[in-house]
Amino acid sequence: MAASPHTLSSRLLTGWGGGCIWYLERRATRQSPRRFLHLLRNVNQQWVTFQHFNFLRRMYVTQLNRSLKQQIKPKPEPAESPFLEKTSLDEAKAEICEMRPLVPPSLPLSRKPSEKALIGLEPASVTEGSVALGRETKEEKQWKEMKLRADDLPGILARLSKIKLTALVVSTTSAGFALAPAPFDWSCFLLTFVGTGLASCAANSINQFFEVPFDSNMNRTKNRPLVRGQISPLLAVSFATCCAVPGVALLTWGVNPLTGALGLFNIFLYTCCYTPLKRVSIANTWVGAVVGAIPPVMGWTAATGSLDAGACLLGGILYSWQFPHFNALSWGLREDYSRGGYCMMSVTHPALCRRVALRHCLALLAMCAAAPALDVTTWTFPVISLPINLYISYLGFRFYRDADRKSSRKLFFCSLWHLPLLLLLMLTCKRRVGEEGAGAPQS
Repeated sequence: MAASPHTLSSRLLTGWGGGCIWYLERRATRQSPRRFLHLLRNVNQQWVTFQHFNFLRRMYVTQLNRSLKQQIKPKPEPAESPFLEKTSLDEAKAEICEMRPLVPPSLPLSRKPSEKALIGLEPASVTEGSVALGRETKEEKQWKEMKLRADDLPGILARLSKIKLTALVVSTTSAGFALAPAPFDWSCFLLTFVGTGLASCAANSINQFFEVPFDSNMNRTKNRPLVRGQISPLLAVSFATCCAVPGVALLTWGVNPLTGALGLFNIFLYTCCYTPLKRVSIANTWVGAVVGAIPPVMGWTAATGSLDAGACLLGGILYSWQFPHFNALSWGLREDYSRGGYCMMSVTHPALCRRVALRHCLALLAMCAAAPALDVTTWTFPVISLPINLYISYLGFRFYRDADRKSSRKLFFCSLWHLPLLLLLMLTCKRRVGEEGAGAPQS
């Protein structure tokens, strides 16, 4: 047995000295655990402080890395079609279903894993599958170099040149050529047709080249070739140049200098005036209407070689038609235009947008009535065109009164068939060459 401090001190010393030693030994024995606990407590407090400092440092580094990743986060690619998305999801689900849980190698072959072990392995396999799927999805969202194939190039260039708008321009030019009071020359008509189409393709391509940063913010234009990176800007500018030069050359030397000058002026007006003005002032709508009114005038000058009252009348009809057409279209795209930063009447001046549309619907009635007085058509034309002009005027009034998407949609779709039908009626009632009397009805 161990001896007590009192016994040990009594053996060494006796008397007063032994009593002092015994008191000191007993006090040291009682206070040493307290000092040890106090020292341990201080050490623990210092350790907690160090751990807290490390936690704050890690949290700061994590937040910094997260902010840097957000700054360099690549732009997500446009959504693919629902069919392709569904197919990729089905394939991913099939891959997850095909994954089998692995048996851990530590288990002997003769010993089968228990049910608890199998239950524990199933969530692990599902977790691994979801991680793999997330990794694949992340890789799909990364930037990828788009390769241009020769098979896709015609379709891409057609969308770059806005082939539907170009077809409308060429059709109005052809109508102006056919309505002109001159013999129909097929060679001149084909040169005018091709030259106007090439000039329109050039103007539309340059327009898309300038508007790439803004088109990417709009749902209506975010899938254009330059926005998606399907072709390079250099290729787009080269294509526009290859269309503009021969187009203007055909109109100038193949048709006549006046038509070539009008084609060159229209390219300049569309690319250098209308395009930048869309972000500055609502006057861009009036400038754009002038751009749309020039093609039928070009067709008239290609046939006659001169500008006269009939050419101005055709230009005026196309000028007025564009306001109910475009104002009704822009009314349903107000959010899109404001997101893209374009200054449109429907966004900044909605009441003016509706008034202007109604005003030009009524102007179509007046210009159609003036067509026989200018020897463009017979007096039958104002009568047979009155129903469709009254109908589009009625829809313009509904749009002005209701100011909703339903009325604007009806006016827009009416304008799509109103113009070709009106031009067809003008061709039917065209005043033939050699007829006498400016105001005489057709016999």
